[in-house]
Amino acid sequence: MSTEPGTPALDLSDVDHRVGLPVGGGQLWDPCSSSDIRRWVMAMDYPNPLHWDEEFARASAFGGIVAPQSIAVALDYGHGAAPACVGHIPDSHLIFGGEEWWFYGCRVRPGDKLFQERRFHDYKVTETTFAGPTMFSRGDTVHTNQDGTLVARERSTAIRYLYEEARKRGMYENQLGEIKRWTADELAQIDKVRRAWLESNRMGVSPRFEEVEVGDRLPRRVIGPHSIASFTTEYRAFLFNIWGTFHWVAPPGVEDPWVYQDPGWSEDFRFDEEDAKIDPRKRDGLYMGPSRGHIDADRASEVGMARAYGYGATMGAWCTDYLAYWAGNDGMVRHSKADFRGPAFEGDVTYFDAEVVGKRTESEWGVPLVQVKLRLTNQDGGVLVSCTAELELPF
Repeated sequence: MSTEPGTPALDLSDVDHRVGLPVGGGQLWDPCSSSDIRRWVMAMDYPNPLHWDEEFARASAFGGIVAPQSIAVALDYGHGAAPACVGHIPDSHLIFGGEEWWFYGCRVRPGDKLFQERRFHDYKVTETTFAGPTMFSRGDTVHTNQDGTLVARERSTAIRYLYEEARKRGMYENQLGEIKRWTADELAQIDKVRRAWLESNRMGVSPRFEEVEVGDRLPRRVIGPHSIASFTTEYRAFLFNIWGTFHWVAPPGVEDPWVYQDPGWSEDFRFDEEDAKIDPRKRDGLYMGPSRGHIDADRASEVGMARAYGYGATMGAWCTDYLAYWAGNDGMVRHSKADFRGPAFEGDVTYFDAEVVGKRTESEWGVPLVQVKLRLTNQDGGVLVSCTAELELPF
């Protein structure tokens, strides 16, 4: 599958026959708890009191703590990327390329349990500056609760590539300078922007559909500076990373349904599923496994990422939370499509800027929608995420 002479090829012999088929994965044992919700919004730096402040939440129309819409990915296995990472590709690695979400109006509360059905949708191979021949593969996940109610659908995009080729090309090594060292005045300005956003809709008041106009800009948000501590906090909020929280499941009637097979990682990034039954650190992810590069610059360089960096699924959750905060308690994100253009590196900050670009009084959801375009950028203006979303607002 190489497009340039002399460039190594991706071995896709274990991929093609899996396209379009249901796949297996992990299923959490336990229902979602209020502590799970609090841990998640803490990791996402999303202090909406509806999701962590018991007294505030009880006084709201919800009558108690309710999870943010982004919780669906935290209650899934593998950051939502599992159905897009299917088939053994020798000497490969993976980064997240994007997410598309559809939300059906069912809120997640403490005591709810989500179940997932997964399917490997499709893939294409493109020549990239980053790693030469690169696979963009897509997988679908359907999230339902314990009553069988549809909560959300997700289509994730995984970017799979040959890690040695990415390391040799060193795209990020060549682009990145030293880790940004922020002055006290710069940090004070970041805190000012962050605080203004927190106070922009703390009470959850929803904008009225008829009052919103095309061209309206949403309040600016900032997260960061990102650090090893923040990346670790984010990782630990995904519940499947806690020892013993999940078990493997397989769809019925599918031969070789790709439940937990080896995707082809290098020695430094593999799980040891058998020994993990005795020593659970062997499949912990940060201590051992494919997420090591997120908090270890040396490991990041092995897979072409140059320094510690954040998670694609986290950036997707940031988008959902940001949009839902503006939509308020009577609004909802109904659909979003986020393309991940680059990672959030250690030392950087991430800015959120969004604008209303369209309105529809009637939609396939049966509710009025406003369309919003959102961009996440770093302090130098580099684009991390480009997102388009449709939000329900009340009349």
